Amino acid sequence: MPKMKTKSGAKKRFSVTASGRIKRKHAYKSHILTKKHKKRKRNLTKTAYVHKADEKNIKSMLAM
Repeated sequence: MPKMKTKSGAKKRFSVTASGRIKRKHAYKSHILTKKHKKRKRNLTKTAYVHKADEKNIKSMLAM
């Protein structure tokens, strides 16, 4: 059976840490930034981890 291909959209959006957790970026940081407070924009810059309920689907998209 051939290898499973990685979804290229997932490859661009997620990265796996050494411990096996999946990092992601926050949404809502691309445009219409004038009405958002500085604190909100600053917190959206930081990376976050994918929720445990979604990890299985993302790992299958990353062909892990």
